[in-house]
Amino acid sequence: MSSNRKKRPIAVDLFAGAGGMTLGFEQAGFDVLASVEIDPIHCATHEFNFPMCSILCKDVAELTGAEIRKKSAIGRREIDVVISGSPCQGFSLMGKRDVDDPRNSLIFHFHRLVLELKPKFFVMENVPGIVAGKHKELLNILISSFLDSGYQVEENYQVLNAAHYGVPQARKRLFLIGCKKDCDLPKYPQQLTFLPKKKLPKRSQKVNLPAVPTVWDAIGDLPEVEKYSELLHRDWVVAEYGDCSTYASVLRSIDDLDDDYSYTRKYDRQILSSSRRTKHSPECIERFAAAAYGQKEPISRFYKLHPDGVCNTLRAGTDRGMGAYTSPRPIHPIAPRCITVREAARLHSYPDWFRFHVTKWHGFRQVGNSVPPLLAKAVAAQIINALGVKPIKPSFQLPSGDDSLLKLNWSEAQQYYQEIELKTPSF
Repeated sequence: MSSNRKKRPIAVDLFAGAGGMTLGFEQAGFDVLASVEIDPIHCATHEFNFPMCSILCKDVAELTGAEIRKKSAIGRREIDVVISGSPCQGFSLMGKRDVDDPRNSLIFHFHRLVLELKPKFFVMENVPGIVAGKHKELLNILISSFLDSGYQVEENYQVLNAAHYGVPQARKRLFLIGCKKDCDLPKYPQQLTFLPKKKLPKRSQKVNLPAVPTVWDAIGDLPEVEKYSELLHRDWVVAEYGDCSTYASVLRSIDDLDDDYSYTRKYDRQILSSSRRTKHSPECIERFAAAAYGQKEPISRFYKLHPDGVCNTLRAGTDRGMGAYTSPRPIHPIAPRCITVREAARLHSYPDWFRFHVTKWHGFRQVGNSVPPLLAKAVAAQIINALGVKPIKPSFQLPSGDDSLLKLNWSEAQQYYQEIELKTPSF
């Protein structure tokens, strides 16, 4: 284990959420040794899914680079990349886009921590709204600050659509990339024409994944949750899956991608997780059934997925500090109901071993807040290329996480990380 980890490049994830960017960079060949997240519910989910990563449940404004190093396995080792997906609601075109929103200042704490950690590269992800109106001034100030601090920045920053990188969802995000002056600036990933596919020995035919899987490619094999009464009171069940597409076969760990360098996880493929049912009224069921594919249902304004299309952008809603607002969930293309957290995760390119909080509210918030792993992986692969290292596939399997982490409510999760903080020496 130790030899593999010494050879793999090192990443730090700021504003890590449940771990979409963490997973994408791991899949590209990085070891994410430290992740920072202020939300204790997200921290617990991140800890469950990434047991080798040190999760720091803190506000980045109150954190130093030295603390990140000392509270993780990084120590004095050189960091290859710092990644960030800072909260985007202050910049989002969907919201009020308040220039004075305090969340906007977090991008400058990202700048501060990059300078303190001194990585070779950095990647910042945010919504396209950050380049609109007065917010563009903040982005320009950030870029100038990096240039003044000895970093190169790709000033022709790009907005990437997840649907162009193997994700069955139309989701646009801006990526800002920079590096030290003695490094070569990475290129932005090219849109895929296919996903490289490696078939396991038990199958004889070798095929390629489509560059843009459809909604039905993503969720068509998943068991129908309405058949399982257990899912009314818990989020998992042993269930019978249907025939799966090549996209679904990868997310179920039946098949592998040639360029997936993530750690293998131990999990039972017969278990359907993150799939708690929603109780709909007979009136809602009737309206959902009558709604047209690819259109919003007139009363609820919920979008009905087209089985042969891609999903609309999955949104997170807000945490309890911002009113605990729940965003509309798409309507399943066949069943007259809203999609489950697992179905949302499939549409976001999360593998089935990845678990979310047991409640629908937190689970959807975790999916909607995150960067689709395959999109993050495409960007991370360019950083790997710029580093000039050959990615290594780890030779060992990670154990299952502690399920109790996924059941903590906000207060319990907060107390859990406060107790860890008290037990950790201060610096």
